[in-house]
Amino acid sequence: MSIRILAVGKRHEAWVADGIDRYEKRLRKPFDASWQLLPHSSREGDAARAEESERILAKVDRDAFLVLLDERGRNVDSPALASALRGAFDSGRTVTVVIGGAYGVSDRVRERADFVWSLSKLVFPHQLVRLILAEQLYRAQEISAGRPYHHV
Repeated sequence: MSIRILAVGKRHEAWVADGIDRYEKRLRKPFDASWQLLPHSSREGDAARAEESERILAKVDRDAFLVLLDERGRNVDSPALASALRGAFDSGRTVTVVIGGAYGVSDRVRERADFVWSLSKLVFPHQLVRLILAEQLYRAQEISAGRPYHHV
């Protein structure tokens, strides 16, 4: 078991890659993460959303616990995120996290998601979302292990 991240977009920019690498070096199973970048659609609007969503769904395992990052999702604290991930791992499911493209994802992806998570009511650039996600996975790991990285 581990965490698989599907992100629509270009490769990590250097400053993002450095930050992600910092946290990934600290991640241990089942919180270790692998990234798969899916290309942007050459279309725009609804057509781009539909095309990218089909690419995403084609990569999601049938039994995976799917976490969709979406600004309209549930805003949870770090202990609640750690609990949700731990629950998926304890039930023997792999976790897939989806970061959609600029136009978001289709209703089919949203309906497939087991957990729709909002990082904030603010909207962040995709590169920054990747870094925040890596840090939050590390934080969830530390909370789950009872280590003092997170202070309440």
